[in-house]
Amino acid sequence: MPDKLEGVFGGTFDPIHYGHLRSALELVERLQLERVRLMPNARPPHRAAPFCSARRRADMVELAVRDEPHLCCDTRELDREGPSYMIDSLQDLHCELGAETALCMVMGCDAVRGISGWHRWQELLDWAHIVILARPGWALPESGEVADWLQQHRFSERGDLRAIGAGGIVIESLRPLEISSTDIRTQLSAGRSARYLLPQSVLAYIDEHSLYRGGVA
Repeated sequence: MPDKLEGVFGGTFDPIHYGHLRSALELVERLQLERVRLMPNARPPHRAAPFCSARRRADMVELAVRDEPHLCCDTRELDREGPSYMIDSLQDLHCELGAETALCMVMGCDAVRGISGWHRWQELLDWAHIVILARPGWALPESGEVADWLQQHRFSERGDLRAIGAGGIVIESLRPLEISSTDIRTQLSAGRSARYLLPQSVLAYIDEHSLYRGGVA
């Protein structure tokens, strides 16, 4: 039985915003996590290349979580060559933290619907639990391979996450914040303000480096 739980929240974070941060903090409190690691993808294999470089996106995550001890930026995918596969990161973390810490991989309903296209996706539960964020307007698949996988591994209680080191799936409905990185980039590209959608420190960084103004940085 693990002594601790840590969250792993991967994404492009292009840029990070209050929707990401509030969800991560609510998971810390609801699941009693030691912390949530926000892990920027360097080369996401399942979507178009991010607008900003991996280093810029990691800088913004580090600024966003600087004053919150239960959140941190994990840059291991920036230091690894090739596509950013979550299975590799989970294995790295498992070796680093040991059996006394169980990992909870965080993902949205939209990502779950396409998970069968992920690299070695059926091995993810060998290394972590999965916490699915139920988002407005999205539904989990009701039939097929992924639906069967969800049904087989779903826990009825979030407390079951502490019973074993990996292998369970829980679904959490958090405070809905209708904020998206895509919308923020659109606002900034059009010369409109994104204030109050993301931390001021991140917005200052965006302004300093002239990000999302029409050129890749």
